[in-house]
Amino acid sequence: MQLYSTNGISEKVGIEEAIFQGLPADNGLYMPEKIPVLPDNFWESSHELSFSEIALEIASAFFENEIPKDELKVLIKKAIDFDAPSNQIDKDLYCLELWHGPSMAFKDFGARFMAAVMSYFLKKNNREINILVATSGDTGGAVAQGFYNTPNINVFILYPKGKVSDIQEKQLTTLGKNVKALEVDGTFDDCQKLVKTAFLDAELRSNHHLASANSINIARLIPQSFYYAYAYSRLKEKGLPIVFSVPSGNFGNLSAGVIAYKMGMPVEHFVAATNVNKVVPEYLKSGDYTPIKPSISTISNAMDVGDPSNFPRLKALFGNKYEEVKDKIKGFAYTDEETKEGIAEVKEKFDYVVCPHTAIAYLGLKDYRSFSNQHKVSEVFLSTAHYAKFLPDVEKVLGDKLPIPERLEELTQKEKVATSMSTTYEDFKSYLIKEL
Repeated sequence: MQLYSTNGISEKVGIEEAIFQGLPADNGLYMPEKIPVLPDNFWESSHELSFSEIALEIASAFFENEIPKDELKVLIKKAIDFDAPSNQIDKDLYCLELWHGPSMAFKDFGARFMAAVMSYFLKKNNREINILVATSGDTGGAVAQGFYNTPNINVFILYPKGKVSDIQEKQLTTLGKNVKALEVDGTFDDCQKLVKTAFLDAELRSNHHLASANSINIARLIPQSFYYAYAYSRLKEKGLPIVFSVPSGNFGNLSAGVIAYKMGMPVEHFVAATNVNKVVPEYLKSGDYTPIKPSISTISNAMDVGDPSNFPRLKALFGNKYEEVKDKIKGFAYTDEETKEGIAEVKEKFDYVVCPHTAIAYLGLKDYRSFSNQHKVSEVFLSTAHYAKFLPDVEKVLGDKLPIPERLEELTQKEKVATSMSTTYEDFKSYLIKEL
């Protein structure tokens, strides 16, 4: 499979090169030249397949000439050994729970699959790489867990000081070994800018093997399409069209859903639900894309992104045609107060506890329902993290103490180890040269 840059200048590359290069030299994003379409009979019989079997068919369509199918099967079973259930909480209303992995966030799917695929290629080619990743919350913990103690891979995670939850911070600052955390005195966008600038630095790239584990890397997006297909397979027999509401920050998760749709998965509509960093919902209304700089801090911190990296991919999936994007995706945005009301409403109506990001996805469905006012559909809102990762905010809203999973409770006793970092690229580059 050949991949092109969304900026249209860099040469096309194979999928292995795209994964390890992370970003094209022209600062675009790698996209498959053609999204592979799975046959109708796959989707029609998908309810008979397991999660790993569905994942294998999707992954094989992208990696068929790079990784033998029997070896890809082993990689998938090792990387994704946890479920993604569509939990029915009301008639025709489902919560797609994506937090059953080790870091209890949806990023586990992408990070663990990417680590497995990278390890496969590194072992085959006897190479070593250095992963650079910026996080607004959950990516850091998932990448730290996914790549921890992996041979031939060093990981550098940049996160904004004071803008991730305590548990999120502990997840990425307490592992050590090949995982190093950098606490940046700025926003997520500052972290992301440092990483992107490093990838475009000819001196660094010529002397060190750099790769990205953010959703800017195509290896992160492909496995995120697995759980959309799996949810569809479990709900298709209800006989209703499906609407997915996606809490969105960097827009990798929604792009992955659109990839599944472009592969042939029937979808009625997608909802792009954001916090007040609402650059994409505003684009969907007007056709104008105006980044928010700096990004605005909210209680749904993993979505505090003022200039979503994956937006060019989202457009590219629709041939860069605004009307086609607008016809398939509706956008809604919510304040912190509305988010808190959403958390309270879900608990009161369904006796179900959600994190702030999940509450925003739920609110997106409500607004879509009133907006569309059409035929019945199966409504699915994505739960991207366990509520315990945002415990102080959720407990404050609900006015009650909530149970914490044991694996997260243990983190609170561990010591944070992080390197303070300015937003100046020269400081970051000097640090990297010293460490690499």
